[in-house]
Order: sequence, then structure tokens, then C-alpha cells
Amino acid sequence: MNHGAVSVRPVFAVVLAALVLIAVTTVLAGRLNHAGGVATAALRAVGQLGAVALLITAVLRSWWASAGFITLMVLVAAATSARRISSLRLGWPVLIPIAVGSLPICALVVTSGAVPLTQVAVVPIAGILVGGAMTAASLAGRRALDELRDRHGEYEAALALGLAPRDAALEICRPSAGQALVPALDQTRTVGLVTLPGAFVGVLLGGGTPVQAGATQLLVLVALLAVEAIAVAVTVELVANGLLSRPGPPHMTRSPRRLVTRSAG
Repeated sequence: MNHGAVSVRPVFAVVLAALVLIAVTTVLAGRLNHAGGVATAALRAVGQLGAVALLITAVLRSWWASAGFITLMVLVAAATSARRISSLRLGWPVLIPIAVGSLPICALVVTSGAVPLTQVAVVPIAGILVGGAMTAASLAGRRALDELRDRHGEYEAALALGLAPRDAALEICRPSAGQALVPALDQTRTVGLVTLPGAFVGVLLGGGTPVQAGATQLLVLVALLAVEAIAVAVTVELVANGLLSRPGPPHMTRSPRRLVTRSAG
């Protein structure tokens, strides 16, 4: 028996319910407008993790099943990020930064031998990297489009000065979008001092040594920095080239290329 593992007993469900109630109550009291989202996210997490717990043994039995599961991760991440940034109709290009950011880096750490070439090692690492790319793309896309909306006058002024649409958009949105890297940077800077992240704890709970746990977490954190840097850079390029935009009639929500077309008319 692993004495470091969480015990799934009735009290576990009571604690989970209490935590959700605290979160929802706090959001309502602070008028943060996400009470429903907190409750829904918690319920979805219960259902999804329950399903994964039942399916994971079958998934890890073959490389085809593992590859299919990783593909599903990428698609769900893209759908989630698309909703956060724009809409499913206009946001599907966000699949590009998520895939380009996470999959090559995952392939690098696996083929190099840094991570064992086994399903039980590859699938969790892929999930962590895809999740990091999703978060970075969502934050970068939202910040970039918000900047282009809020500083539309500056964008048009840059066009008037002779900048190309892409260059004008990058001047406006790139610095703000780059802030999407701050969570990953802070987590890496403070690891071991403020937090003991999941990979470290997971290796320890799995019976690994503290040295193995530290090495695993270091690999994950540095890989996440690379993944998220790529995801942010590609997302900003998609926004600047008008490939990732928001729906709606107001001209300030449209992509740079559409803004140019409107202003030229």
C-alpha cells in the first residue's frame, strides 16, 4: 500500500464538495462572474477524471491507443482555447500553436531518452505539455486581440506611418501577449521554494527517489518553457496575420487585415 497516496473514502467526497462550495461562494461574494464556471469545471473534472481512471489501463496497453489519446488531448485543448480566444468557428487556427508547441518538444524529450519510451511515461508528459501550450495560447490570444481592440487608434496610426499590417499589429499586441509566459516563468523560478509541482510529487508517490523526482520536474518545467514560448510566438503571428480573430460586427474586434480593409474603404 502506498501511504503517500490520497485515500478515496467518503470523507474525500465531502472535502471536494466543501472546496467547490468555498470557491463558488467566494466568487459570488466577490462578484467575479464565474460562479457557474467554477461549479461546472469541478463537475466536469470529476466526470472526466473518473472516465480516464477507467480507460487509462486500456489506453496504456498499446501505442495506437496512446497516440489516439494524445490526439484527443490536442483536439480538446484546441477547442477549449478557441472558445477562450474567439469562437469555435473563428478560433480553430489555435490548433496550430498548441500542436506545434507541444508535439515536437514531446518527441524531442522522448526520442532523446530523457523520458522512457513507454506509454506510462509518454502519455502523462504529453498531457502536461499540451496543457501548457493550451494555457499559453489562450492567454496570448486573448491579450493580443484585446490590445488590438483597445488600441485600435494606435494600430491605424502605425498603418498611416507606412507599417505593413502584420508589423503594425505586432507593435501593438506582441508585448502584452508575451505576458502569457509569466505563469510558467514564475513557476520555474520558485520551484522547490514555493511549490513542489505535480511531476515531482507524482514520482515520489510512485516510489521514485527524490533525485529522480527533481530531475523529472526539472525536465518538465524547462520543456514547458520551450512549449509555451513556441505557442505564444505562433499565436501572436496568427493574430497579426489575421488568421485568428473574433466574431461580431464592431470593427475593433476584427482581425488586422479586416481592419485595414475597412479603414481603406
